Formats: sequence, C-alpha cells, structure tokens
Amino acid sequence: MKKFNKFQLNNKVAIITGSCGLLGKEHAYALLEAGCKVIITDLSVKALNSVKKELETTFKSENILCMKMDVTNKKDIQKVKNNLEEKDMSINILINNAAINPKVSKDNKSKELSRFENITLNDWDSQISVGLSGAFLCSQVFGQMMLSNKKGGVILNIASDLSVISPDNRIYRKPNTLEENQPVKPVTYSVIKTGLIGLTRDLSTYWADKNIRVNAISPGGVYTDQDSNFVDQLSSLIPLGRMAKKDEYRSAIQFLCSDASSYMTGQNIVMDGGRSVL
Repeated sequence: MKKFNKFQLNNKVAIITGSCGLLGKEHAYALLEAGCKVIITDLSVKALNSVKKELETTFKSENILCMKMDVTNKKDIQKVKNNLEEKDMSINILINNAAINPKVSKDNKSKELSRFENITLNDWDSQISVGLSGAFLCSQVFGQMMLSNKKGGVILNIASDLSVISPDNRIYRKPNTLEENQPVKPVTYSVIKTGLIGLTRDLSTYWADKNIRVNAISPGGVYTDQDSNFVDQLSSLIPLGRMAKKDEYRSAIQFLCSDASSYMTGQNIVMDGGRSVL
C-alpha cells in the first residue's frame, strides 16, 4: 500500500509569530513533528531561547531558529526577511499567531477596564496593531517572499471561536459585584479575530493564482488551570462538555499547512467543541 505523505513538511520552512505564547509553542511542535524547519519569533530573546530549549527535548536543534521580531514594525519584519535571505532561506509557511490577550483588570478607582465604555483608544490601537495589523504586515512581507520564490506557500491566521460568535460575558461575572464593575471579554478581541477572517478571505482570492493558500483556524478556549468556576461555566456552553487540551489543535495545523489541504483556501476552520453551533 502506498504511504500517504501529504501531511509531511520536509524541506519546508515556517515562521510563527507570537511563538512564546501557549498556542505558539504548540504550532511549532506540530510543524516540527511533520518535518518542517521552524523559525520562532517574539519580542523577548530570553523567552524565545526558553521555548527553543523546550522544543529541543523532542526535535533537532538545527530545525529550530529564534528571531526577535516586532510584528507592529514593518522595518523589523523586513529585517528578519533580509536575515533569512542572507542565510539562503525562503519562507513556505507563515502562521500569524501574535496577539495581545487583554487581561481583566481595574484601575485604582476600581473601574473595570475591560468594559466597552472604559477601553481607551490607546488600548484599542495597541491590541489591534499586534493582532490584526501585525498579521497584515507579516503577510505583506513574507507573502512577497513566497511570491519571489515562485513556489507559493501557505498563510494561516489564528483566529478564535469569537470570530463567529459573540462572547458570553456571563462566564466572567463575579458575585457581589456592581454591574458597572463586572468583567467582560474586551471588544478588541472579537474585532481582531473577526478581522482576521476578512483578511483571510481577501488574500485567498488575491493570491489564488500565485499558488498561495490562505486559511484560518478558530480555536475554542484552552484549559490552562483557570478558575474552576470559569471552567465549569464555559464547559457548560460546549457540547463536548470541556475546554480544549493545548495539544488538540496540532493535527489541524499540520493539515492546514501541508498538501493535505491543497484544495482548501479562504476557509475558517472552527474547532470549539461544538460551542458555535448551538
């Protein structure tokens, strides 16, 4: 029987933004497992070295390259591109994963900063500049790299189930708290993740004739020892009855970045345990 090897990524080079986050490391693991050479990028060299060391317990060191990169700065992204070209390396896969995950917090007057009426323009701009503008800039720079090597490539945008549904802010509520002080999922998160789907669709048709496929994946909530009450409330909204394990998206990443999905472009794969179909 002929071996099915379309999931293999041997001789491919991928770059991942926001690699030091929870899912960034998982994306790197998934691609390395499929035989890909991976360039992990983030703002902290120390954090990058730590992630590399962790990955090296399973994979060869020469297949993991660290590069500091600010996705909000086009010159910084271009510098990474130039560095790769000097190493005679070309990008085949771009995973736009970088994001600011806004934390629920209060100011010194106990004003809940996550609520719509309290979000500042600076917060709005900074979060969108990383999660949405950063994906635009990286796609622009590394997409051109894919075009110049004439082999095409894959761009994968990491969205969220909140790209297709609204947050249920009841799961964040705190007892004995005034309504104006109740925490909520900041509006910026939904706007960014929904925007990534628009970027995905547009680029998928714009570069369709250049053999560049562009897709998105929308994960649901990942369990990371969150407050048990929050976990229970969120799990009650999910038909599978639980949050995702951190490694449950690896196979989907391999599928979307490999020839196994060669006839798929412009799509958003929602993996949320069924939450969005209710």
